[in-house]
Amino acid sequence: MATADIPVPGTLPAVIGVHGARHNNLRDIDVDVPLWRTVAVVGVSGSGKTSLAIGTLYAEGLQRFLEALSTYSRRRLTQAQRPDVDRIDHLPPALALRQRPPVPGPRSTVGTMSEVLNVLRLMMSRLGTHLCPNGHWVAPSIATFGEEIVCPVCGARFEHPSAESFAFNSYGACPACQGLGVRSEVDVSTLVPDQDKTIEQGAVLPWNSGGRRLSMYAAGELGVRLDVPYRSLTDQERDIVLHGEPVKRQVTLQGRNGRSVQLSVSYDNAVAAVERSLRSDNERTRRLVQRFLITRVCSVCHGTRLRPEALTSQLGGRNIAEISALTLDELGGFAAGLPAGLPAELSRLTTGLLAELKGRLTPLLDVGLAYLTLDRAGASLSTGERQRIELTSTVRASTTGMLYVLDEPSVGLHPSNVAGLRTTLTALAGNGNSVIVVEHEREIIRSADWAIEIGPGAGARGGTVIAQGPPAQLETDPHSIIGPFLAGAAAVPPGRPARPGTGGQITIEIGDLYNLHDLTAAFPVGRLTALAGPSGAGKTALVLDSLIPAARALLSGSPPPGHVRRLDLGGIRQVVQVDASPIGQNARSTPATYSGAFDQIRRVFAESAHARRRRWKPGHFSFNTREGQCPTCRGLGHIDLDVQYLPDITVQCPTCHGARFNDASLAVRVDGVTIADVLGLSVDDALNQFAGRAPVAAALRPVSDVGLGYLRLGEPTPSLSGGESQRLRIASRLRASQHGTLYVFDEPSTGLHPLDVATMVGVFDRLLAAGATIIVIDHDLDLLAAADHLIDMGPGGGPDGGRILAAGTPEDVARAPGSATGPWLAEHLGLPEAQPVL
Repeated sequence: MATADIPVPGTLPAVIGVHGARHNNLRDIDVDVPLWRTVAVVGVSGSGKTSLAIGTLYAEGLQRFLEALSTYSRRRLTQAQRPDVDRIDHLPPALALRQRPPVPGPRSTVGTMSEVLNVLRLMMSRLGTHLCPNGHWVAPSIATFGEEIVCPVCGARFEHPSAESFAFNSYGACPACQGLGVRSEVDVSTLVPDQDKTIEQGAVLPWNSGGRRLSMYAAGELGVRLDVPYRSLTDQERDIVLHGEPVKRQVTLQGRNGRSVQLSVSYDNAVAAVERSLRSDNERTRRLVQRFLITRVCSVCHGTRLRPEALTSQLGGRNIAEISALTLDELGGFAAGLPAGLPAELSRLTTGLLAELKGRLTPLLDVGLAYLTLDRAGASLSTGERQRIELTSTVRASTTGMLYVLDEPSVGLHPSNVAGLRTTLTALAGNGNSVIVVEHEREIIRSADWAIEIGPGAGARGGTVIAQGPPAQLETDPHSIIGPFLAGAAAVPPGRPARPGTGGQITIEIGDLYNLHDLTAAFPVGRLTALAGPSGAGKTALVLDSLIPAARALLSGSPPPGHVRRLDLGGIRQVVQVDASPIGQNARSTPATYSGAFDQIRRVFAESAHARRRRWKPGHFSFNTREGQCPTCRGLGHIDLDVQYLPDITVQCPTCHGARFNDASLAVRVDGVTIADVLGLSVDDALNQFAGRAPVAAALRPVSDVGLGYLRLGEPTPSLSGGESQRLRIASRLRASQHGTLYVFDEPSTGLHPLDVATMVGVFDRLLAAGATIIVIDHDLDLLAAADHLIDMGPGGGPDGGRILAAGTPEDVARAPGSATGPWLAEHLGLPEAQPVL
């Protein structure tokens, strides 16, 4: 009998049983989540789907996993508070891939994050050709597998380079930049910004603080004229100022009493003065000289991050830096050709290492990251790219019995790459894991084994299970909100009238930037333009790295970036970039404070009879001031308790009971409610509460108009989704005239249900009606179909992108045979299918 023939016990649980979940807005729900399957959790923004998937299932699963660790280990880990739930049965240990993965540090690259570089370094060590001390190449063989290599030509002995010898975070690091590839150097052009000043008038900025002025007098003793404009100095004088030798000179200073004092001064030129300040123990001093620094590619390693010795070894005729500069797609082809150039005696090792490399590359290619290079800095990756790299690392781990919770894994993913993501999710569940996906992408939902829909509305109007079952079943479920969209309904009705615009256009010409070469793009003024195309096609480079900085430079009178040849703004006078980054840092930032409504609400309370008798100001009704806040929790409403090795427990403040204010402030009521009661209201409820108070309503109405009426006035803004953050940012601008204003949105559909996308298009309509011009970078087909003008870039990412394949109305792009987005847009619009670009 084989091990595979052993029957699986019939007592294995089939579902995770959730009983009485009350996290955030969940309303005491009971739900069964299928195990060993892919489950999609869906619902409108703010309905509670993330509260169920991340806040309840993941949080509890993580805690149970950590409980298996030692007391010492648990004490050193940051742990979250357990969710508010009665019971969860059969919950596996959990891992989560969040919508906003942390931004990697400066030492992280695609190669290190994906661990492809680990395999490549080992291949370079064992299969590479190494250089002996006398300049002879030593090919790989069984004989060279010891710790020491003997050159067959000259007999020289040298240490066999290990995998760590090619690691820029270890032994292989460039000694000049310590493996960072860049160095902060003094930017000489910043030291003397106003050359019409004399040195005595403070022309040399690093000499203007404290004892540094003595170097100015020492420069005078070295022959530098101090009383003429800096631009009039000779080249020799300027060289002394910037790069003069550190010599000592006697200088004479005149005191206020007329007496002269002679001092022996060690001369610090302007560059040395900055470098000396950087070595100071005083943080303020170091911070002050940061303005004189510029980050440049390391002149020693030329950006490779590696020491010279690490670059002498070769694999397939390339050193490790050259291999790391290949795209992942090119790397696969390069690796496939390696066996032909390696000795037969190493075939077993070669086959094993190539299989390991392929195992790491294939998932990355499946999720559309073929255009990335191993040496690409991790901090330069988009949110979607970081999340997909994390996902592929998870799949490669081949774990079994885990619960994986993925928050919007399709963020930033072009429709052409959705199939690869589905394959990855299927592989994760196929390994014997349970996969929960919080998602709005219809193709991902359709491919799930089971769907749980939370709703029906957002905030207090959500938090219940309104439908569940196979996705095909939800298409006909009368209670389901996502069902009609799964069945093919469009969020934005087709046949929308075209917006007229002004007839003008923004035109930009780009020379060379990343994969953009000799590119000209035009954006109609007064209309909505959408940019589409696969990840890495050049959309970000065109708009965020070129158009925005060039426009801001032109409007401020500064020179544009060097790669921008020409820019015609077509009458644009202001540029507003709206991103999806979190708003605020902690619970003190709320929708009430961010919208400005809380200022008006506090004035209303300060004008009450109770407050006027005590001559209280609006500050008495702020949880950020001593006059108004609870003295115990300092206005937070809760207290964090450190209970040794257990997770920190967040408990309601025993003094204010979560109200955030002191008793004196809570004694004041306006229309029957306290200031704490107001923070517990939703935006829509607050509009009703303050219907007769125009300043409050004026601040809150735009928040409701952008579809955020369900938000509580007092909830922390850092917890909002990316799409909610963007809409809250734009709400405050709906009241102003928009003529001459360009808005740029990067992935505004992030975290948005199809109904929320329709709401976002309505917000765009209001901005456009007020005279704005809008550019969006997105992949959502509903949003692309609602654009007046669509620019499709591609056909692929990296070197295969950088071109405008089609431009015009969404219908024009859908019919364009060379369009990368056209086939999916044509299907969405119900048009004849265009031929995809492969």
